[in-house]
Amino acid sequence: MEADLTAYLEHLRSERQVSAHTLDGYRRDLEKVRDLAEQAGIAAWADLDGRRLRGFVARLHGQGQSSRSLARLLSAVRGLYRYLNREGRCRHDPASGLRPPKGERRLPRLLDADRTAQLLDGAVEDDFIARRDQALLELFYSSGLRLSELVGLNLEQLDLAAGLVEVRGKGSKTRVLPVGSKARAALEEWLPLRAQSRPADGALFVSQQGRRLSPRAVQLRVRQAGIRELGQHLHPHMLRHSFASHLLESSQDLRAVQELLGHADIATTQVYTHLDFQHLAKVYDSAHPRAKRRSGASE
Repeated sequence: MEADLTAYLEHLRSERQVSAHTLDGYRRDLEKVRDLAEQAGIAAWADLDGRRLRGFVARLHGQGQSSRSLARLLSAVRGLYRYLNREGRCRHDPASGLRPPKGERRLPRLLDADRTAQLLDGAVEDDFIARRDQALLELFYSSGLRLSELVGLNLEQLDLAAGLVEVRGKGSKTRVLPVGSKARAALEEWLPLRAQSRPADGALFVSQQGRRLSPRAVQLRVRQAGIRELGQHLHPHMLRHSFASHLLESSQDLRAVQELLGHADIATTQVYTHLDFQHLAKVYDSAHPRAKRRSGASE
């Protein structure tokens, strides 16, 4: 099993050219399945059937794995078996037709407009780290970037004069996004300081030593900003969620939000319609003369 798994992961790395983050996810999920198979006395991927795999999924769910995590695991298994079938090493796919247990769909956490302003509108010290952190926070919220998209940005992808940034998203798909006026101003303050660090490559966001910021470093800086300005933990995806929710609330254009976020499937974007309904329901409850639906009064 190990040899087939290694060959598949190398195929993903060299031929499919998936990102290191995606490759690590596939490796972890498939190693879980391999370990469970070996514990059950299964020595080859060709010997794993749908009944056994269903049992493995049920066991992982019982151990606390979320429905979303199990869906990702089954997707990884399907990818492996597509490869093994193509290579003539298997003639079946035990994950075919298998669905993860249904889980409660959790709405993404986000900041409302007032909390976002509180985060971004405070005084900024005129030094390297403060100007850099302000620029990356503004760009996260202005353009709805994923963490991987922000850390992968190069200076050449930014056109401040036009107010645009070109990002490379999932599946190496590129999209061009607007950069708002406040983000542009923050970037203009940051770029002269960036140049002083003599960047080792074209990275937009760098350390004081000129090295591209890692995802972990950006997560830490965002978290510290949240604690400092809001008294709460903050992560980059909360700024992306806030961007999407605020834009949808104002525009009501789900397709436009889908394009800006880079979602391949509009169903992924539709979660923000639930968030928007929560806002509308609050307005209704506070403003409609007959909206006291939760007052407990008897009819």
